[in-house]
Amino acid sequence: MIPLDQNKLLNFKSGLYVVSTPIGNLMDITLNAIKILKISDLILCEDTRVSKKVLEKHKIYNKSLFAYHKFNEKRSLDKIIQLLKNDKIVSIISDAGTPCISDPGNILINECVDREINIFSIPGPSSVISAVSISGFTDKFIFYGFFPEKTKDIKKDLEVLSKLNLSIVFFISAKKFKKNSTYLEKYFSDRKILICKELTKMYEQHFRLNISKINDFNTELRGEITLVISQKFENESENKLKEQDKKKIKKLMKKLSIKDIVTEIKKNKDVPKKEIYNYYLQLKNEK
Repeated sequence: MIPLDQNKLLNFKSGLYVVSTPIGNLMDITLNAIKILKISDLILCEDTRVSKKVLEKHKIYNKSLFAYHKFNEKRSLDKIIQLLKNDKIVSIISDAGTPCISDPGNILINECVDREINIFSIPGPSSVISAVSISGFTDKFIFYGFFPEKTKDIKKDLEVLSKLNLSIVFFISAKKFKKNSTYLEKYFSDRKILICKELTKMYEQHFRLNISKINDFNTELRGEITLVISQKFENESENKLKEQDKKKIKKLMKKLSIKDIVTEIKKNKDVPKKEIYNYYLQLKNEK
């Protein structure tokens, strides 16, 4: 362990370091994260047993570890703040990924902000970013966190989220995913989905499907899932303009406005206005 005065020589300031750890493969950790953990006076862990495996993998031994989780984060606050006020380097890590994102830590962060204690981010692996990066969906996304617990919250929140034309990321257990597939189909039937399991591990799995067919997905899943819902997609098989409709639009252009053409084409047909407008503009630009 490097004494604190040497930390200062190495340009490391005292304060709280939010350090990202591997989400699966134990080699997925930055050199900077390893360095910070080696010089930390105290490391706050969700589960010290899990954290020891990561630390030992990277030859980080004899560190002072403190179990810091949702059940003790409030009553542990004064002790940790006192260490920070005494110019110590304290790191917070989670079992996997970036701390304070759907994990304990926000109470401590806010206390440090209020007391003007240094806070530093040591970035690294994120299952959210990893899943979005391989999804093929839009990179404009919203991260919800853990899937809602109560039925009333599921209905309320999914109703709001369904109106956003973005990718949406959830953490959800395999059991809860199966249980709530009906709600996913109800609110996101026009979208696609990526199910990520065991990210960065040897047995990493990805499942891609249309949400409209989610009840046909019978693969047995266990544990935690990172779920990515795509932006909205038009159902081409149902919404595609037929050739006869295109001919009709071309003919009607000579005597009707675009508004009237849309009304005429949509009679007894479930064709999106956008598709009619786009074809109308395409024809107009060809002239």
